Amino acid sequence: MAKFELKLPKMGESVAEATITTWLKEVGETIELDDAVLEIATDKVDSEVPSEVEGVLVEKLFEVDDVVKVGQTIAIIEIEGEGTVEAAPQESKEEVASAPETAAVIENDMATVTETVTAKADFSESSKFYSPLVKNIAAAEGISVAELENIAGTGKDGRVTKNDILQFVEDRKAGKTAAPAAPAVTEQKTAPAAPAKKAAVPKATPVVASGDDEIIEMTRMGKLIAHHMVESVQTSAHVQSFIEADVTNIWNWRKKVKGDFMKREGENLTFTPIFMEAVAKAIRDFPMINISVSGDTIIKKKNINLGMAAALGDGNLIVPVIKNADQLNLVGMTKAVNDLANRARNNALKPDDIQGGTYTVTNVGTFGSIMGTPIINQPQVAILALGAIRKVPAVIETPDGDFIGIRYKMFLSHSYDHRVVNGALGGQFVQRVKDYLEAFDVNREF
Repeated sequence: MAKFELKLPKMGESVAEATITTWLKEVGETIELDDAVLEIATDKVDSEVPSEVEGVLVEKLFEVDDVVKVGQTIAIIEIEGEGTVEAAPQESKEEVASAPETAAVIENDMATVTETVTAKADFSESSKFYSPLVKNIAAAEGISVAELENIAGTGKDGRVTKNDILQFVEDRKAGKTAAPAAPAVTEQKTAPAAPAKKAAVPKATPVVASGDDEIIEMTRMGKLIAHHMVESVQTSAHVQSFIEADVTNIWNWRKKVKGDFMKREGENLTFTPIFMEAVAKAIRDFPMINISVSGDTIIKKKNINLGMAAALGDGNLIVPVIKNADQLNLVGMTKAVNDLANRARNNALKPDDIQGGTYTVTNVGTFGSIMGTPIINQPQVAILALGAIRKVPAVIETPDGDFIGIRYKMFLSHSYDHRVVNGALGGQFVQRVKDYLEAFDVNREF
C-alpha cells in the first residue's frame, strides 16, 4: 500500500500558518475523496482541510492546538499502490470563500490599519485557547477577555467556536446578556495616559428609534466595511482631483467591435477593461502612486495589482484584484474583469482574489453618478472613481476653427493620501489616464 502525505494547503498569499482546532477523522477511519479530515484556524478564517485522495488515515503528525506551517505534512493516508505520494503544492485545494470568509479577509485588512491607531486586546492573561478568528471577532465587537472567558464553548474541551462568539454578540445586542463594562474607567485608574488617547476619538451621538421606525441589524460584513472605511479616513489625509475625459473614440470603437468580440472570445466587452488598461499604463508612468505607507517609510510596490469594486448580492461591495494588470492585453483584461465580477455576484471569490491590491478603481457611473469622492482602500494610497458616460455638447477644435458637436464625456475623480501623494502627482496621474483614454486608437484590433 502507498502512503499519501496530506499537507496544509495554501489559504491565501499572506497566510503562513494555521492552528489545528479539531481532528474530524481518527486513525484507522476510512476517508473518501474531499472528506474533511480536520479543522484549522488562521487569523482570517476557520476552515476545514479536505482529503485529496481516498484511503485510510494511518497517522496524525500534529495534535490539537499545534501550529502548522503551510506546506507541512499533517497526516498520512494509506492508499492503493506502492511508495510515498506527496500532494503537489499547486494542486492543494483552495476553498471558495463564502460571504463570512470574505468578510474575515476584510477584517484582517481592517486590523492591519487599526494596529497603527489602537492597541490590540491582550489575551495573554487568559489560560484558555482561543483561535485567531475568535480573537479578531472579540476585538472587533469590543468583547473583553473577561467576557470571553464566560462564554460557554461548544467546541472540543469547551473551546469557544466562531458560532459561540457570534451568538454571544447577538444575545448581547438583544439584551439577553449584560453589556460590557466600559474599559475607559479601568484604564483611567491604572494608566493615566489612556484618557488622553481616547479623548481624540469622539463619542457617537445616541440615536433614539421611535415606535414606527424599523431597526435593521447590520450584517457582519457590513460592520467590517464600516469599520474599514472609518479607519481609512482616520489614517489617510484624503484629497481629490477631478478631470473630464472625452471618451467618444472608445464609445464608437466598442459599439463597432463588441459583436465580433463576443463571437471570437465568448466574452462581453464592457468599458471597464478599457479603463483598467489605461489606469495600468498610467501607473507604469507614475510608480509612486503604487505605494503603501508603513510608519515613516514608503513601500514601493513592484507589481501593479488593480482592485475593482464590485457589488455583492446582499448590496455590500467587495474589491477583487486583477493581479499584474499591466501585463494583460485587452482580451486578457476583459476575461479577468468578467470572471471576477461574475464570481463576486455569486459569492464565489477565493481569499486570494481579494488580497494584494495596490490601486483601486470604482465605477460610480454604474449607479448614475457623474462623479464621486471615494475612500481609499487601505493600505493603498489612492483610488479612482469613474463617473457615468454622458452625451454632451462640447467645443471641438479643428484646423479650420472651433465648432460645437456632440461628444461622449465622463468625469474621473481621484482620491489620494496627501501624506505621501502631493497635488502635482495626484493631478498628473489622473491627467495621464485622461490622455490615454482620449488617445484611444479607433482602428486598433482587439
